[in-house]
Amino acid sequence: MSTHGAKIAKVMMQGGPDVLARTGSMIAYEGLIDFNPNPPQIANMVRSWASGEGVPLMVCTGQGELYLADYGKEVVILQLQNEALSVNGKNILAFDASLQWNIERVQGVSMLSGMGMFNVVLRGQGWVALTSKGTPVVLNTQEAETFVDTDALVAYTEGLRVKTKRTARLGGLFGRGSGEAFQLGFHGHGFVVVQPSEDARPRFQARG
Repeated sequence: MSTHGAKIAKVMMQGGPDVLARTGSMIAYEGLIDFNPNPPQIANMVRSWASGEGVPLMVCTGQGELYLADYGKEVVILQLQNEALSVNGKNILAFDASLQWNIERVQGVSMLSGMGMFNVVLRGQGWVALTSKGTPVVLNTQEAETFVDTDALVAYTEGLRVKTKRTARLGGLFGRGSGEAFQLGFHGHGFVVVQPSEDARPRFQARG
């Protein structure tokens, strides 16, 4: 996988392992590539519907060049080397089908907010394409403890020490929300990816 410009992911498929991509994200392809919008892996998503973290996926199989995008968002390409990455489901564009994946609760969020926060955790060796509403920032959590607004969080290295913090949100003084905001604090060997926009989209969305 590589970026083609800032807002397109290019996947070189050579008849090897399949790629799982967000349903409807294909914008073009060259070669012989098939798409299955109802893969067996969809069973993994059933558990996610209650949490609202469902990720509509399709299996891409074949040989050629595949181009993916998600409504003009910025694209971030990462390569996992026997690592684990916890990703906000709304920010997943594509990943190698060889990676193990599951939906897991983010540690400690329910303790403060009264509700759970679920991410998609990817494990193993392979490529991952993420999206960001604007150019993201990648923060090294080993240098200093890093706090991130939960609505702006894209992804983080699994295994970091995580704690929660609650503060007053200025927008709440002007009628936006409850006036409270929740942050996650990260520390340890790894990184956090943050987008410059608080993602307040509805949890359940359908797209063609």
